[in-house]
Amino acid sequence: MTTTPLLLLVLLLTSADAVFRFASYYGDHMVLQQKPARAVVWGYAEMGALVTVTLKRGIDTISKTPVNVYGDVGVWKVVLDPMDYGGPYYLIAQQTFKNNITTIVLEDVLFGDVWVCGGQSNMEMTVSQIFNASQEMALAAQYPYVRLFTASLETSDTELLDLTKVDLEWSLPTPENLGHGDFQYFSAVCWIFGRHLAQKLKYPIGLVESVWGGTPVEAWSSKTALSKCGLSLTPTENKRCYNFMERYAGPCDYSVLWNAMIHPLLNMTIKGAIWYQGEQNTVTNPSLYNCTFPALIQDWRRSFHEGSLGQTDPNFPFGFVQLSTYIKTQPKDNYPLIRWHQTADYGYTPNPKMPNTFMAVAMDLGDESSPYGSVHPRDKQTVAYRLYLGAQAIAYGDHRIPFQGPFPETVDIYYNYSYMNITYNQELLITRTCDDIFEVLCSSGIDLYGESLYSWVPAPAQSPSSKVVTVAFKGCSHILAVRYAWSDWPCDYKQCPIYSVRGRLPAPIFVKYFE
Repeated sequence: MTTTPLLLLVLLLTSADAVFRFASYYGDHMVLQQKPARAVVWGYAEMGALVTVTLKRGIDTISKTPVNVYGDVGVWKVVLDPMDYGGPYYLIAQQTFKNNITTIVLEDVLFGDVWVCGGQSNMEMTVSQIFNASQEMALAAQYPYVRLFTASLETSDTELLDLTKVDLEWSLPTPENLGHGDFQYFSAVCWIFGRHLAQKLKYPIGLVESVWGGTPVEAWSSKTALSKCGLSLTPTENKRCYNFMERYAGPCDYSVLWNAMIHPLLNMTIKGAIWYQGEQNTVTNPSLYNCTFPALIQDWRRSFHEGSLGQTDPNFPFGFVQLSTYIKTQPKDNYPLIRWHQTADYGYTPNPKMPNTFMAVAMDLGDESSPYGSVHPRDKQTVAYRLYLGAQAIAYGDHRIPFQGPFPETVDIYYNYSYMNITYNQELLITRTCDDIFEVLCSSGIDLYGESLYSWVPAPAQSPSSKVVTVAFKGCSHILAVRYAWSDWPCDYKQCPIYSVRGRLPAPIFVKYFE
């Protein structure tokens, strides 16, 4: 904390008190949520004390709020007045207890939008690990009003009130804390997303990173959320997840990261959250992800709303990255299954089960030569930019922004001619031939009991008009379904066959079953 004339005066007039303090995620250089929401500030003090929280700009007092200390652990909590974006401010907390006065001053406090960044190792990758890392880190000095905070990797069997440890206290971006170490801090996706927002919105952005590599959605979910999907027991036989890359395996027990790394943040007023996770769930309860992921979003929204005394929007915007790729020759369909389940089986967002969400498709960003393993592609700039487009449209209401790729509206089958027409919801940019990326579930004979046998077979496709793809299925007397890009690694880098004309955004995977 830098010593200023105001702070020096406070230090001369008051004494230190170990009990009296702000909660772990308040500090110099922080960003608090701007209006229309009201920022929540809380901390600890002696039982029975009076705490007064004052917001100052220079020598001018903006607001002054007294509050009594309550609860078994001596907690105080204040809801500040709604504030326009900007700063810097002093945030002063003063405790009066038994005729003693103790004062804490936080400096360089800004108001803007606060975003939480969560997930596993692809969100955890630091700027030093991505393509064009040196150029990206050189941009740090251009965004002094983007502020960074990183929670430490901790677990707990019970819900904690506060973080037990912090890796990066609120800081201005620098090359050092953008690339502190592999899978440490600061998150490349979170940073690039934030700097795009700051450049567009022209006001402060606070980024709160709480991530751990190799972890399933169940670890980040409360017991309440898990119970909605029939998961009520905590596994105890493994303290770390089975993982395809052992060095990145994290804790797997249910709710342990929710308890230690999310629950402590709930009193914070936030604008929204972004999320990059799902790789671990290709081997951990993959068939339940269409329940567990939407349940996490709903529960986080409810919990942040309640924890912030109603200040965080109960339907706050939630963006996520649809899984990228892992192995080119992967015969299993766990990756496309999780991609599909990430949308609650709609294939697109927002949708009725996942309102106010936005998705960045990443299956065209595979990186087979990544030194961190092919499961960790290095192009995080494109991922973050696609998330930013979704935030512009969903979180900030700019519906002129193209933020999602084409998705089918109708499928018409013509058995007499052995083809179907798939009509998309926007104009298509076809970048290459579609010989094998579409598949149909085709009748392939009769079994011993006279029942039809079906198998997935490639179906060549072409685009006869700006919104239509024609898929041929010669040799199939009947088909049950059609799907697109249903493989671990459906295309080379930025070479999927179907993109949008506006924004060149990839079409996501889809599958449609017929009656």
